[in-house]
Amino acid sequence: MRDNGLDLDIGFLVYPRHTPLDLIGPWEVLSRIPDARTHLIWTRPGPVQAEGGIEISATVSFADAPPLDVLLVPGGPGQLSLMKHTLLMDYIRSCARDALWVCSVCTGALLLAQAGVLRGRRASTHWLAREALSSFGVEVSDQRVCFDGKFATSAGVSAGIDLALELARRLAGDEVAREIQLQIEYDPAPPLQCGSPRCAPAEVVDRLRQRARRYR
Repeated sequence: MRDNGLDLDIGFLVYPRHTPLDLIGPWEVLSRIPDARTHLIWTRPGPVQAEGGIEISATVSFADAPPLDVLLVPGGPGQLSLMKHTLLMDYIRSCARDALWVCSVCTGALLLAQAGVLRGRRASTHWLAREALSSFGVEVSDQRVCFDGKFATSAGVSAGIDLALELARRLAGDEVAREIQLQIEYDPAPPLQCGSPRCAPAEVVDRLRQRARRYR
């Protein structure tokens, strides 16, 4: 946080084939923090095609992005092809050095881990990616949201909203976080109790494990 109060620069990584809700859910929360500025960051400004064909436009390049207070890295099927992306890895490392918070949603944690910033730390990710994350020397948590120092990571997709609300609370206080939660009417009531491998039927878990190839 800057010396003059809630004057925050919050950056969201935008890359080809990221999962849109990984980005948009946290953006919806964090963009509502008073006086926060949000930046959609990629190698260059312009449209980026997310998973499923939705286009989200990056607003600034790595080189021209301001110093960030918060960086958030979404997951998605495009994550795998970025694991050796030198510019991205360097950018993540620089943010990990200078930002107040470095965050990930879902398999975005694998990009943080590849950059080396999660080694020896606890972190969450999508339940199908836990084994992959542990191979980077990360203590994998099954928590929906996990905080370790300046690093905040979440489980898959929808958990990014939970992470962002907790981060808003830590940055701006309980009242601001309450207002944001009410503004977006975040009061989950899923029709089925199947949102975690802990409560999902075993046959559903097994079926998804068999389909999962992108994390291996």
